[in-house]
Amino acid sequence: MRAEAGGEPRRPGLLRRAALFLAVMGPGIITANVDNDAGGLATYSQAGAQFGLRLLWLMIPITIFLVMVQEMVNRMGVVTGRGLSDMIRERFGVRVTFSLMLLILATNFANITAEFAGIASAGQILGLPPPVAIPVCTALVWLLVTKASYRIVERVFLVACVFYLAYPLTLFIMRPDLPAISRAFVQPDLDLSGPFVVMAVGLIGTTIAPWMQFYQQASVAEKNIPVKDYAYSRLDTVLGCIVVSLVASCIVIVCAGELHASGIPVESAADAARALEPLAGRLSSYLFAFGLLNASVFAASILPLSTSYTICEAFGWESGVGRDFRSAPQFYVLYTALLALGAGSMLIPGIPYMKVMFWSQVVNGLVLPVVLVFMLILVNDSSQMGSHVNGRLYNAICIAVIALLAAVSLAMPVALLVR
Repeated sequence: MRAEAGGEPRRPGLLRRAALFLAVMGPGIITANVDNDAGGLATYSQAGAQFGLRLLWLMIPITIFLVMVQEMVNRMGVVTGRGLSDMIRERFGVRVTFSLMLLILATNFANITAEFAGIASAGQILGLPPPVAIPVCTALVWLLVTKASYRIVERVFLVACVFYLAYPLTLFIMRPDLPAISRAFVQPDLDLSGPFVVMAVGLIGTTIAPWMQFYQQASVAEKNIPVKDYAYSRLDTVLGCIVVSLVASCIVIVCAGELHASGIPVESAADAARALEPLAGRLSSYLFAFGLLNASVFAASILPLSTSYTICEAFGWESGVGRDFRSAPQFYVLYTALLALGAGSMLIPGIPYMKVMFWSQVVNGLVLPVVLVFMLILVNDSSQMGSHVNGRLYNAICIAVIALLAAVSLAMPVALLVR
């Protein structure tokens, strides 16, 4: 555990606090922005189009737990200065780590294929067939990450994420039924039918994806944030979680109003784009394609990179784009293989891109409870965390939610069989 400065620190002034926040911000907000990827857009769009406002109430407990989960990995990253997979290997040994990393690798690969499904879907709207759009974007992503300054690339993509403002703007133009939306947020709709349970798991999985925990803790550890400045890092995390959930809620509401009300199913990206017609009219398809392409390329840059870091860190292999192939061969082979296989799998004729994007998020929801169990054990290890372990109430809430998530995951196949 990192050593903490002794004595009572003097409270900094407003400008000083603002400067400290700007210095540590990034991991929380960036992780949240990447979470609004192709799978997220597909899942939120289908939730609104298929069920209207019936699933909107889930966004409140999901957001609360998202904040708790990301706060825990953020805290572990600041206090220990280490990544999550590194801590798992040290605490649970190589055998357990190997099994967990196989599960994470499979889950993340499903998400990587979803990003290339998003690229293919956006390309189709823009008149680019998948055999053109996918290889070009794959090469671009590989070159950007391995050859260019990734910090600059990341900022460019984050600026382009202003696309998500299209949904709040559309919501404003629609003049929706605010009392109905308010009721949907606070009145739980407990439907145990197969499609409803699957969509609920998908919403959970796309909002609290397992890769997020590994990515954010590694980012925080790399940033080397002092424990005394943890409050600013926590604020970065909370803001990121709230923003991603607000955007998600807007997508669900807009699609409920524009697609569900008209009986339009979301079977393709073009169907989902119709939700933006009140804002962009005939250009709605191009606006959606731009946003989907941006989200997909951004996530396709980060997810294989994050996965490679996670796996290499777990087994003590050298990693990082700042190293060459000779010093980090496992890292570069894994990163390139994930990109190539993810892109190649989406070139198979007849692949249902929207289904790939949605079901990858369901896989996230099924794997999430497993990752959370490891996290909860580690964050309560006083030999690593010192006085920064969870409180009793925090643990009680986490255990209850993990048990509920596990129950929902086990109930999903049953609900599908009896529907």
